[in-house]
Amino acid sequence: MKIKLIALDLDGTTLNSRGQLTAKTRDALETVARNGVHIVIATGRVYAALPEEVTAVRGIEYAITSNGARVVHLESGETIYSNLIHPESITFTIDLLSRYDFMLEAFVKGEAFVDSHTYHNIEKVGLAKKHSDYILRTRKPVDGIFDFLRNNKSEVENININFGRQADKAMMAEELKTIPDVTITSSFDHNLEIGGKTTSKADAVLHLCEILDIHRDYTMAFGDSPNDEAMLRAAGYPVAMANGKESIRSIARFVTGSNDDDGVASAIHRLILDPKS
Repeated sequence: MKIKLIALDLDGTTLNSRGQLTAKTRDALETVARNGVHIVIATGRVYAALPEEVTAVRGIEYAITSNGARVVHLESGETIYSNLIHPESITFTIDLLSRYDFMLEAFVKGEAFVDSHTYHNIEKVGLAKKHSDYILRTRKPVDGIFDFLRNNKSEVENININFGRQADKAMMAEELKTIPDVTITSSFDHNLEIGGKTTSKADAVLHLCEILDIHRDYTMAFGDSPNDEAMLRAAGYPVAMANGKESIRSIARFVTGSNDDDGVASAIHRLILDPKS
């Protein structure tokens, strides 16, 4: 199997449940990169929230961020492709979400922002502590998230809605279908994510393949969550994590170990580095 590009989801895939990149996974990535394989991170995170331990891995050249809204060349920091939410869709989104009191995050120009009142009262949202801590560590508070969105509506990569109750998430999943020209996906059980009409990790990977002159048949993608589905379907060789959702495992050609069992490293060795062992 001649794989020329590997696309890696981060949370629940490349990173373990503690949000760490293990030495075994790092070594596998650096080894396969030395063998000429392009490695790209494909995450729902914004650029500013990429872990330094990941971007420092020798051989990781690109990062697809905000579920495909941007493709960034890591060494230069240059955005080589973008696919943002249309400003008119932002207006519709604001009109809808302003009727509710859910926690919103706005991904703009590579950074993530949250309303300052929510930021300073994060414990009232009802999220697990690790998610609350992550928000406090990676988000910037702004006064008035809706005004912030209006003032930046031409630069919005993604809008993330967080829920303390699954019933609220289910209700809003239906409500969001009324917004024109957006995609709706999810990275975690507690959230819904709004992107542009054609924004996805798959769209970004395929554009990067065009830039690098790589046919999609020679791509491998790893994922675990609904926002990885399009990317896995577009890849020549889709790999799901054992901890992934059933919808993701059902479309994979190979199901590897969990993210806590170095599943990415195991698949790279078994499928690429040591296929005959």
